[in-house]
Amino acid sequence: MSKAGKRYPLAIYTRMLDRWWPPLFFMGLALMAVAWPFYQDLYGRLTSPWRWMSLAGLGALLIFVSLLMLILRKSAYVQAFRDYFRLATPFLRLNVSYRRVTRVSSASAATLFPVRRLSGLQRDIIGPLLSLTAVVIELNAWPVPRPALNLFLSPFFFKDKTPHFVILVEKWMSFSTELESMRSGRETRPPAIPEQSSQSILTRLPRK
Repeated sequence: MSKAGKRYPLAIYTRMLDRWWPPLFFMGLALMAVAWPFYQDLYGRLTSPWRWMSLAGLGALLIFVSLLMLILRKSAYVQAFRDYFRLATPFLRLNVSYRRVTRVSSASAATLFPVRRLSGLQRDIIGPLLSLTAVVIELNAWPVPRPALNLFLSPFFFKDKTPHFVILVEKWMSFSTELESMRSGRETRPPAIPEQSSQSILTRLPRK
């Protein structure tokens, strides 16, 4: 099994889920509160049960989704292995071989994503993360077609149209060091020596 490094939570997904789960949770509570008077009204509960049931059901669904987001807020991560690095999100698990990696560098998130080029929604999402340093992993080719990646990854994984990944993690220096250590270990690893037979040539000589 490949040697595994630490898991580094992807800051952009943590930020997005932290932004979304509280309003969903309180919206669910609000719907449950609105459903309560309809449930207390015995006549209305018997004649029109769909009123309180639909409101309570939608409220319960929103609360469930919000709690699921809270649980999964750290589930998106990047991790270095001996022969590849893994990019994992709630809907994607991608292993990228180091053979595809041409260069690893670092850059300020504010430099990669200038505020003037971002929409209002994008600024709201990434604004608190612009002080972070990003690890930019440049590739010689995409591991899967770019349109497929666009379906599962945030636009903040890409700074332009060239093959690469922009990785935003809190401990960027530790991740970058670990990634380069794994890469260099793979490149300098000596070739495997075939196992020799447990019997020497002398043991196979005919006995007198």
